[in-house]
Amino acid sequence: MLNERAQILLKTLVDRHINEGQPVGSRALLQFSGLDVSTATIRNVMADLEEMGLVSSPHTSAGRIPTALGYRLFIDTLMVVQPLDSARVQQLENQLQPDNPSRLLMQASNLLSELTHFAGVVATPKRDAITVSHVEFLRLSRKRVLLIIVMPNGEVENRVLLTHKDYTQSQLTEAGNFLNQHYANCPFHDIHQRVLSELHELENDLTTLMSAAILAGDAAISQKTEDYVISGERNLLYVNDLSSNMQKLRSLFNVFEQKTELLQLLDVSRQAPGVHIFIGNESGLPGLDDCSVVSAPYTSSGKIIGTLAVVGPKRMNYEKVVPIVDITSRLLSNALSQF
Repeated sequence: MLNERAQILLKTLVDRHINEGQPVGSRALLQFSGLDVSTATIRNVMADLEEMGLVSSPHTSAGRIPTALGYRLFIDTLMVVQPLDSARVQQLENQLQPDNPSRLLMQASNLLSELTHFAGVVATPKRDAITVSHVEFLRLSRKRVLLIIVMPNGEVENRVLLTHKDYTQSQLTEAGNFLNQHYANCPFHDIHQRVLSELHELENDLTTLMSAAILAGDAAISQKTEDYVISGERNLLYVNDLSSNMQKLRSLFNVFEQKTELLQLLDVSRQAPGVHIFIGNESGLPGLDDCSVVSAPYTSSGKIIGTLAVVGPKRMNYEKVVPIVDITSRLLSNALSQF
């Protein structure tokens, strides 16, 4: 635990380093901390903080910078979040228009990037969280049926079924009505598990069709992999903390390109509501060692279905970025819940 003086000096150091990007010396800490102490006292406190691993001294300067551990202590105990005013929130809400779910995710990604000048990422809903809102069968020709699956986010999956008999459109409508009545708004894997024991309610000649439809729908959804939309990754090319090391910059963009590892990191944020912050190697991804990820889950009808995040340097203004991520996740959730 740090005493009050050490807390004030650490917060001042973090604030100055974020604003200026340079090591912070004792004179600057004295000027901006508001403490009535000597520079010698400040140097002693800095030495203690360095011994605790909260700050470090770059070899090119006598000033100090916060370490990842220092940032973590700052975020957990010293950060003062700057909430957005109601007019600004209304402006952001107007930029997230619920005309199309896929477009909404891209709008949210763009919004995060524009507001922070870093990379905005929105992971698309996981497929096991997707439910089915409507199923329809259309007769194409003899023994060929088009299966149409409509999901709550507006996505449509079509599959052609080759059947053993020729169904009339009336029979196909009956089969679709049965699925919609009994399984609407159920996750597809739940439908698959339930349908085997419940299809006996239908006539036998439709049971085969229904089973084929469930298998085809399950396969269609499982073939789709989780993905994300990203905006503003080029902004990171102009961040001095990152652009000064091309090898690390390549590693960072490799994380974006490969997607899997970043999606796994974002998936951690789905476990609980609220904002999650991963600083440097807390992410477990070497490509993000010099970065921080500020993320939050978003919901649809109260259920967590995905995650959004800002990826930027460790030296980001957390007090501004955190409320931006938080309000964007809330606005996106509200917009998606309208479908």
